[in-house]
Amino acid sequence: MTKKHTYGQILKSSALIGGSSMLSIIIGIIRTKAMAMLLGPSGVGLMGLYGSITDLTISVAGMGINSSGVRQIAEAVGSDDTERIARTAAVLRRISILLGVLGAVFLIGFSGPLSKLTFGNDQHATAVALLSIAVFFNLVSAGQGALIQGMRRISDLAKMSVLGALFGTLISIPTVYFLREEGVVISLVLVAAMTLLTSWWYSRKIQTQMHTVSASQVGQEAAALLKLGFAFMVSGLLMTGAAYAVRLIVVRKVGFDAAGLYQSAWALGGLYIGFILQAMGADFYPRLAAIAKDNPECNRVVNEQAHVSMLLAGPGIIATLTFAPLVVALFYTPKFEGAVEILRWLCLGMILRVISWPMGFIIVVKNVQNLLIFSELAWTVVYLGLAWVCVSSFGLKGAGIAFFGSYVFHVFMIYAIVRRLSGFRCSTANLQTSFLFLGLIAVVFCGFYALPFLLAMVAGTLAVLLSGVYSIQVFLNLISLDRIPRPVLKSLQWLRLAPSGYSGLNDLEPISKTAISDSVVKNKLFADIKWSILAFMVCALFSMWIYGYDRGADWSAELDSIESKLEMLLSIFHIKINNGI
Repeated sequence: MTKKHTYGQILKSSALIGGSSMLSIIIGIIRTKAMAMLLGPSGVGLMGLYGSITDLTISVAGMGINSSGVRQIAEAVGSDDTERIARTAAVLRRISILLGVLGAVFLIGFSGPLSKLTFGNDQHATAVALLSIAVFFNLVSAGQGALIQGMRRISDLAKMSVLGALFGTLISIPTVYFLREEGVVISLVLVAAMTLLTSWWYSRKIQTQMHTVSASQVGQEAAALLKLGFAFMVSGLLMTGAAYAVRLIVVRKVGFDAAGLYQSAWALGGLYIGFILQAMGADFYPRLAAIAKDNPECNRVVNEQAHVSMLLAGPGIIATLTFAPLVVALFYTPKFEGAVEILRWLCLGMILRVISWPMGFIIVVKNVQNLLIFSELAWTVVYLGLAWVCVSSFGLKGAGIAFFGSYVFHVFMIYAIVRRLSGFRCSTANLQTSFLFLGLIAVVFCGFYALPFLLAMVAGTLAVLLSGVYSIQVFLNLISLDRIPRPVLKSLQWLRLAPSGYSGLNDLEPISKTAISDSVVKNKLFADIKWSILAFMVCALFSMWIYGYDRGADWSAELDSIESKLEMLLSIFHIKINNGI
């Protein structure tokens, strides 16, 4: 019963943030499509490089305040100490403004060297300096967003996300339309301004009892924020620095247009996964921080979160793999066709990222700063090393191969660390779901290399349907039917994915024979879909083997050979039967 209520809470918060993220994605589709049509691959690549410079500066100057702020606010709220909550909120706001100013000054001071490092000359120094305004806006809004998330005001967080994306799109598209590439930096500044405006609007609603805060109290709170934030800063710096370095490797070894293709594939590869992780992380992080000292409870919550993450992400990853050409055409233009293959490789890495993501939060909430820095540094070294080798050997798709390889390493490393920290073990349900989805993803991915395109598309479509039905069936086994909105339940019943005889039972009522019968039906459906997935994978692998064999020899000749061999075997078998053997 506890698990049902916990899964229900995860899904409820995920649905709220997920719905807002979906709207933000739709708005992002419009903005991305407009930018691709107005700027082309080189312009999108330029925007990606400017964005990397901004993210890198925010990672350095931000001192991880957005992540450490969430933890400190959540901990203060958990203590029910109104004075501590007010003090922490006040210091968080002040620190975010101070760091925003420092970040802007830093970027202005190093605009020349950054321009030379990124573009090979200082012609973009003025544009890089102008990005300092976006850095300031983003850092201030990050502090306000941390306050909202730490207070677990999930509804406000969802509204803030949608309105920020909407206002940013409405103002950035006309800017680029009139100014073209010269308007790229201005559009990034305006998007940051809209983010700041919406975060301020919702953070001002948080009423705290203001008390006089002494200089020593400010120093203590700031030290706690910055001490933890330093580890987050190093972690974020390594991640954004790695993304920036990989773009430079692609530019140097493949070309500027290739950087645009890489940027487009990166944006699409992380789109759905970012949507899933953002939807769940908004409530998961502060909730886990509140129970960080209870290892069994902490491990249980992480396992449940990992299970939901995989169930939601799996079908989306398979769909992206299958419909990659359509996705690229929808978001960009036919000129971006070269991004399809690297997008598929990025998808392989993204599914591994989903597996390691919940486990990594154990390191964060345990406040083990050295391990957090070590894990990110180790991943960065492996990623950049693989990127250098793979891009040199395989061209643009090598960047995707490197990303996938780095997350193979990351999953095993994070699991070993959290196993030592809290005794974490993957649950049986997680192992089963992970292997099932990884198998499907591997089959679909290999299908596009081993099968004709149309046949691979059919196999991928079947995999999407099977994985989607599997996820629905698992969710129906995890949560009570009375927690599902009636319209959704009716749709599932119409599709025969949920028991049709359900009449509103809940966990506290006695279970009738009808309910028991429905549960049996539900479990039978669950078992059937698992066997269907296994049968599909076997058939797909057999088809790949047959087609691969066919490509290596003339099919008609081989068919005649196979028929003659079968006839010979049958005749031998007949002789043995007649001889009594």
